[in-house]
Amino acid sequence: MSDSTPSDDESVLASLGYKQELHRSWSGFSNFAISFSIISILAGCFTTFGQAWNNGGPIAISLGWPVISAFILIIGLCMAELVSAYPTSGGIYWWAAKLGGAKAGYYTGWLNLVGLVAILASVAYGAAIYLNTFIDLFSDGYATGFLGGNYLYQQFFWFAALMLLITAVNIFSSHLLAVINNVSVWWHVFGALIVVLVLVFGPDSHQSLSFVFTERINNAGIGGDGDVTFWFYVLPLGFLLTQYTITGYDASAHLSEETQGAANAAAKGIWQSILYSAIGGWILLLAFLFAATETDVINSFDPEVNPYGGGSVLSVLATSLSPALFKLVVFISMSGQIYCSTACMTSTSRMLFAFSRDRAVPGSGLWSKVDAKGVPRNAVLAGAGAAVVLTLPALYESPSGAPTAFYAVVSIGVIGLYLAFAIPIYLRWKAGDGWQPGPWTLGSKYRWMSLLAVAEIAVTSVYFVLPFSPDGWPGDGFTWTAVNYAPIVLVALLLALFIGWHVSVKHWFTGPRSNVDLPDRKIEAPAVTETDV
Repeated sequence: MSDSTPSDDESVLASLGYKQELHRSWSGFSNFAISFSIISILAGCFTTFGQAWNNGGPIAISLGWPVISAFILIIGLCMAELVSAYPTSGGIYWWAAKLGGAKAGYYTGWLNLVGLVAILASVAYGAAIYLNTFIDLFSDGYATGFLGGNYLYQQFFWFAALMLLITAVNIFSSHLLAVINNVSVWWHVFGALIVVLVLVFGPDSHQSLSFVFTERINNAGIGGDGDVTFWFYVLPLGFLLTQYTITGYDASAHLSEETQGAANAAAKGIWQSILYSAIGGWILLLAFLFAATETDVINSFDPEVNPYGGGSVLSVLATSLSPALFKLVVFISMSGQIYCSTACMTSTSRMLFAFSRDRAVPGSGLWSKVDAKGVPRNAVLAGAGAAVVLTLPALYESPSGAPTAFYAVVSIGVIGLYLAFAIPIYLRWKAGDGWQPGPWTLGSKYRWMSLLAVAEIAVTSVYFVLPFSPDGWPGDGFTWTAVNYAPIVLVALLLALFIGWHVSVKHWFTGPRSNVDLPDRKIEAPAVTETDV
């Protein structure tokens, strides 16, 4: 049961300057469910497994996952405290503007928005890869017949088709989305359980504990196996698996205006979704590693030997399972990724709605409109269009055979979101003990947790703008199709924001704009209790 009635939630929202426009039909479980669905261990653990396998190998997964997950949980706990104090759809942007002024809110909002669009694009594209693979498993002539046999065109076709599907679902009804996300939680829980059981009982043999927890692999072509370059460049690139998979949990904040008892429910939705995903994801990844017995095939980038790409989880599954079990696992993951894409679209559209409501986006009047069903339809359409445009480079093939866009879009999403998270977390630390928290608070623990969270984000952001292969560095062998274009997009974005702010925006943008007249009476905040962490 909710901790507060809808009228209490509306009063809290009014005290923050907004009237209730979105339908508050989400329970606390639904709020948790959307973040859990966007994190989606059936998406990130499958689609970016190859990034960790090729950049570090099993140790990047078996040891890297729990270590990075612990840092991410600290980030999430810091954000939970903030959403408890400020439960608005603007989420990260609103917190930064409240704590650091209009300029901080402006930069944070745009980083958050671009990050959300990139996460939406990468998840939907990953789902398209699995849908394309699933269809191919049932048709011998599909790979050579559909769209002329060009697999990148095939995947982009299904990417566009999936974007149309999840756009339609998001436009239909906010209540329907809550139901879908509730179903998604159980699909991820039982789906992941089935996959683990299949990988335990399906293969004829399994790897040793020594392989899973000590084996190193470097398929990146950068440095050697075990040298300084491996430990300080290649291996950290493998951590993108964890940093990418466990992201998007800010959805609990963006959906807070549609959640009952949001000051507590949204805070719990953030940290609980991270914790449960970290545990479930680690078990799932260990199951992959124990099943990876055909390492020569898995490491091969020759399509005649390994049609699924070097280091990919599909190559692990194909070499360890029967055709029937392989199809089952691909179907479970594909469906989970579609659920995840739907939730990503919801989060992106709510952020665009809220940011536009404060007139920070060109055409804000259009994107901040809400239809009779309480859905920001135009914001949904804009998010879908932006995601498709960002992914257009996926039509070009890199030297390794992978689409150029996928890991670059993943990096854009991770860096954009986490930089946006870092700004309000740092500002909350700077505000010190004088800051007024909500009912869910870290107490004095914020002092070290905030600094540790910001430091982790700073380090990972540097790594994820680096090239993933030697061909991406200027010099001999350089090719544009191997470039990680994440830094190009992010530098262009920051430059545009800098110019826009100083030329125009600072003269008229004042941060969050109230759209409600506050009553004369004072809104009483819930009692503050320190949360044990």
